[in-house]
Amino acid sequence: MTLTAAVLPKVAQWLAAAHECVTQPSPIHLLVVALLIVTATAYLALRPKTVYLVDYACFRPRSNFRYTKATFFEHAHLSPFLDDSTTNFIAAILDRSNMSDQTYVPPAFGYIEPYCGLDEARAEAELIVFPVIDDLLTKTRINNNAIGVLITNCSLFCPVPSISDMIVNRYKLRDDLRIVNLSGMACSASLTAVGLASNMLQVMPWGSHVLVVSTEIIGPSYYAGDNRSMLLGNILFRMSGAAKLLSTSRSKARFRLQYLTRTITAANNDAYRCVYQEEDEKGNLGIALSRELMNVAEDALKANIMATGSLVLPASELLKFLFFYVTKKMLFWWKVGPYIPNFSLAFEHFCIHAGGPAVITSVQHGLNLSNKHVEPSRMTFHQFGNQMSASVWYELAYIEAKGQMKKGNKVWMIGFGAGYECNTAGWVCIQPSSDVDGPWANYMDHHSTMSPTNAKQT
Repeated sequence: MTLTAAVLPKVAQWLAAAHECVTQPSPIHLLVVALLIVTATAYLALRPKTVYLVDYACFRPRSNFRYTKATFFEHAHLSPFLDDSTTNFIAAILDRSNMSDQTYVPPAFGYIEPYCGLDEARAEAELIVFPVIDDLLTKTRINNNAIGVLITNCSLFCPVPSISDMIVNRYKLRDDLRIVNLSGMACSASLTAVGLASNMLQVMPWGSHVLVVSTEIIGPSYYAGDNRSMLLGNILFRMSGAAKLLSTSRSKARFRLQYLTRTITAANNDAYRCVYQEEDEKGNLGIALSRELMNVAEDALKANIMATGSLVLPASELLKFLFFYVTKKMLFWWKVGPYIPNFSLAFEHFCIHAGGPAVITSVQHGLNLSNKHVEPSRMTFHQFGNQMSASVWYELAYIEAKGQMKKGNKVWMIGFGAGYECNTAGWVCIQPSSDVDGPWANYMDHHSTMSPTNAKQT
C-alpha cells in the first residue's frame, strides 16, 4: 500500500503533463505540423499526373471505296500527264509495295483525273472523322459535355472553319471547350497530339478528358504531275483516321502512358527538306520525298532512343550499352559496331509507323527486332497502305484483334514525320480489349495465315 500511495501521485503528474502537451502544443510542434501539411500539399499539386488512354477507335472504310492495284494502274495508264515510262514506274512501286487490293481511297480518286475541290475535301473529312468519333463515344459511353479539350491533326487540309469546329458543330460540344488544330507535321502528328493532350491534362482538374482526332485528307494533296519523287504519295497514301480519349482518371482506362518523347531535327537542312511540299517545274503542287529520307529517319530515331533509353530499358541493357560505348571511345582501333539494346526486354509489342516496307525493314534491322515484332506494321501496310499518322493505332488494333495483348504488356509506338520528327511513346496495358468489331474485324481469318516475312521492300 505504501508503494502504491507513492507511485500514484507521480503517475497523475505525468498524465497531467502529457494532457497539457496534447491540448496545448508548443509553437515548434505547430510549425512542424504546418510544414508537413504544406510539403504534402505541394507534392500532390506539383507531381506529374498520370495520363491514361480510356479507349481508341479506327476508321473502317466502306467497301465501295476499295481501290485495287489494277484500278490504280488503269487510271495511271489513262492519265494525260503520265507517259509510259512513269506508268511503268508506278506499276513497279505498286508491285514491290506488297499492298493488298483492299486499300481505300476517297470518292474523288474514282475519276480518271482525280478532282478534289473544297466541297469534296470537306465531305472526305466528314466521311472519316464523324464515324470514328461515333465509334469512340459508343465504346467509352462518355457524355459529350465531359470533353474539356479537342485536339485534331491533319497536315494538308486546313479549312475555315477548322476541322475542330466541324466536330464541335456536329456533336454540340460545350462552349468553353479548348480546341487545338495541328497541321504540317505529317505522319508523326498523332503522337505529337497525344503529347500535347498529356501536357494540357497536367494543368486541368483531375478526371478531365481530352479528345484527340488524327486523320489525313488525301484528296486535296493529289499530285497531278510526273515527278517521280512526288508521285509516291499518290501511290502509297490511303484513307485513315483514329480517335483517342485521354484522361487523368484511371476509371475505365485501357492503357497508361508510360512516357512520350519528341525529337525534332529541322535545324538540319537535309532533314528539313526530306519531306517537302512544293511545286514542280510545271507548277503542280505535291509532296516531294528526298533520297536522304531513310538516313534522316535513322538519325532521328537514334537521337530519340538516346534521349529515352534510360526511361525504358532495364539496368542490364543500359550497362551493356555503356560498356560498349566507353570501350569504343578508349579503344578507338577496335572495329566493332555499336551495341544494340534488346528492346524486347522493355516492350512486348511494337507499333512502327507503316510508311512502307523499306521503312519498317530499316527500323527492324536498326533495333534488331524479330519478324513477329514488326508483323503489326507489315500487315497494316499490306492491308490498308500508308495510313500516315493513324497507322500506329491500326497496328495496336491488329495486336488486340489477334488476342496478343495481355494486362501489363508494354507497347512501343514509333512515329516519323515531316520536319523531320521522330516521336515515340510507351504504353502499359491495363485492360485488354473485348471489342471484336474493330478495323480488322473482316480480315483476321485471312491475316492469321499470312507471314510478314513475305513483304517486299520498296
